[in-house]
Amino acid sequence: MAEDSSSNALANERTELAEDRTDWAEDRTIMANERTFAGWMRTGLAAVGIGLGFNALFGKLEPLWVPKGIATLFMLIGIFIFWVAQRNGCAVQERLSSHHANPVKRNNLRIISGLMAMGATTLIVALWTMDFTG
Repeated sequence: MAEDSSSNALANERTELAEDRTDWAEDRTIMANERTFAGWMRTGLAAVGIGLGFNALFGKLEPLWVPKGIATLFMLIGIFIFWVAQRNGCAVQERLSSHHANPVKRNNLRIISGLMAMGATTLIVALWTMDFTG
């Protein structure tokens, strides 16, 4: 009898430890998702920056629409990266449950990526409407 209760207690303790390890792993995955989101955002900003830099360096090429078109392409790539980042980041957070970590809210991921996309869109509009030939 005593052996049964001690083995049950040991089994319960092992089960609790396994559940704790699973919870911690899930929290680590949530934090890794946030780091991945930040990496995607940096990549998107780099694409927008490459487009802006390309236009600054080669803006005097003829015809004028060529450097603007290439710059716009890079900025559109950046916008696409922002969209993919928020979509994937939100999908991971929806599947996981945090236990001890405080994850960034899904709406905040959407707001951050939306603001970045709006900024890139504003740059595209400015690129095509402003006359820098002065």
